[in-house]
Amino acid sequence: MAVVTQKRTNLDDNGEEEGAGAVPASSRSPLHGDILELTLSHVPLVDLVPAARVSTSWSLAVSSSLRHLRKPKPWLLVHSQSTRSPHAVSARAYDPRSGVWMDLVVGHERRAPAAKLASALWSSHSTLLYGVSPATLSFSSDPLHLAWSHASPPSAWRVDPIVALVGSRLVIAGGACDFEDDPLSVEVYDTRAHTWSVCASMPATLKDSSASAWLSVAADCRRMYVMEKLTGATHAFDPEAGAWLGPYDLRPDHDVFYSVIGFAGDRLVVAGLLGNSEDVKGVKLWGSMAVGADELEEICEMPEELVKELKDGNYCVSSISMCSRGDFLYVYSNSKPEIVFWCEREDESGEWRWGTARDVAARGRSPGQRVAYTCSEVGIRELREAAATGNGRFVVMDGS
Repeated sequence: MAVVTQKRTNLDDNGEEEGAGAVPASSRSPLHGDILELTLSHVPLVDLVPAARVSTSWSLAVSSSLRHLRKPKPWLLVHSQSTRSPHAVSARAYDPRSGVWMDLVVGHERRAPAAKLASALWSSHSTLLYGVSPATLSFSSDPLHLAWSHASPPSAWRVDPIVALVGSRLVIAGGACDFEDDPLSVEVYDTRAHTWSVCASMPATLKDSSASAWLSVAADCRRMYVMEKLTGATHAFDPEAGAWLGPYDLRPDHDVFYSVIGFAGDRLVVAGLLGNSEDVKGVKLWGSMAVGADELEEICEMPEELVKELKDGNYCVSSISMCSRGDFLYVYSNSKPEIVFWCEREDESGEWRWGTARDVAARGRSPGQRVAYTCSEVGIRELREAAATGNGRFVVMDGS
């Protein structure tokens, strides 16, 4: 594993710099106005938390800088779970606004609040982390996954189900063990009433692909969408009505051999690999405001030089995954975890641009280690809340 050292000052539980005393007014920097705001625009988001506590004027400058100069962008969180007991979980985050990777620290350890999770850790539709076992159901959907909820497990014993949080309802479908009567069974947990209900089973056409290994999942406030990664056939589930809709053909190009779905704002986005697993020709994104529309609109295509990086050193690229939030998407492949590709829609031009984030820590992960990705909108408020609760703080590391 690459050796890294701490680069910037940690935040303590109150959002202050560790070991730092009050700064006398007479010795504070004379920066103010536009110069202060411009200076703060180059400061990583995690370091703006103590900066905003210097004085009222600095707090206003931090807010103005984030609003007008360099806005926060959705973070990518990478959660790694050990294959050995007690199956501890560590978390690392990437802030594209600052271009830095950070470790999540709880107490004096680099571990995540889910470190005591008894079951395998999974992620779904960009924002949900969960673990499900015959003994319990655990899940987290807050931006930094510092808060976890625990509930009784579903009645069916499931090994690899698809899971989605739709509004206040947690949907668990398919992925049942071989001895269960219905491998396509669907159960819904009401997070407010803390009750389970059984709904209509998954469509029979999904019998041979009812596990998360074969299905890509997306969710909005009303429905869960599941796409067969190899065919593009897509179904929607309405938990309020307990009904399935579809199928819809979301394979926009006959050259696509593998695809996944997610949401960018209110638009459902399809990311597809072109060519074949042994000779990937490209990566494209398509979008639609309404599932089931006659055709998807092409959004953009990954630049050729980045496609080469995706393939570099790999004879086969058989799959990709995607996390998204707002108009920001991350695309990555388990075959090359040390590099993550991002794509964002620029506010002024409306054009989409691509870039990369290299995670040096990924090179040191054990091949059998479970990794789950989520994407969250993180700002000053979320970082302050994390510091105030004492649940976690982020440390920017050299070599990030």
